Amino acid sequence: MSPVLVGNELRKSYGLTPALRGASIAVCEGEIVAVMGPSGSGKSTLLLCLAGILTPDTGDVHFAGQRIDRLPDRRRVELRRTAFGLVFQFGQLVPELSTVENIALPLLLAGRPRRGVLAEARIWLSRLGLDGLGDRLPGELSGGQSQRVALARAMVARPRVVFADEPTGSLDTVGADEVMELLVGAAKEQGTAVLVVTHEPRVAGFADRTVLMRDGVESVQVNGVGVGAAVDGSDVAPKLATGGDSLRVTAADADSDAECSVDRIVW
Repeated sequence: MSPVLVGNELRKSYGLTPALRGASIAVCEGEIVAVMGPSGSGKSTLLLCLAGILTPDTGDVHFAGQRIDRLPDRRRVELRRTAFGLVFQFGQLVPELSTVENIALPLLLAGRPRRGVLAEARIWLSRLGLDGLGDRLPGELSGGQSQRVALARAMVARPRVVFADEPTGSLDTVGADEVMELLVGAAKEQGTAVLVVTHEPRVAGFADRTVLMRDGVESVQVNGVGVGAAVDGSDVAPKLATGGDSLRVTAADADSDAECSVDRIVW
């Protein structure tokens, strides 16, 4: 399976503080990938670089075979409206817009007719259990409801990749599980790839594959890391010692049929 999203040797610093030190990752079509690591490991910076929100200092990012880190801002914004979906920890809903208008926002910004996109957004209200809440403002929603709205907004344009940065960080366990079940279910139904950043092993358990990061570099990749996996990678050490997990590779060429995993261990 060919990767839809590839980051190669990404480096990013904030002033004199390095956040990424040569991280590489590839995500395949329809794959759910979790990125875990302690605070300050660079996982959110990696997501922002891959989504075109930040520009890496060095390295390159490819989406669907096209290099995107050198695109002008206007083109990267267009990608985020059409091909990418974004979900953040606190939803980032527009407070002046109703629930249904927030969901429809990417389609409205793309110039689609208002009546049609609002009808499409209301379908998502029903799918995510938000019937009857379409006219409410974000301030009138619970935390779990707000995250469902943010999820619907991310999926309404049928993106090829959804980037989720701590999407359950503000929720309790029950709410977190509900949001992740909805995210994974919707992504699988639409064939959308998902890159989710989290520090919660329970959330990573929903992913097909988990990448562990430390000190700005991806360190270990695990297939089906599951609930209870250690962020420091200690529970996968036996597999690594016996060669149980492939630690090769990301694409040197975005058009190649690279495996979707991590290319090396660097601590």
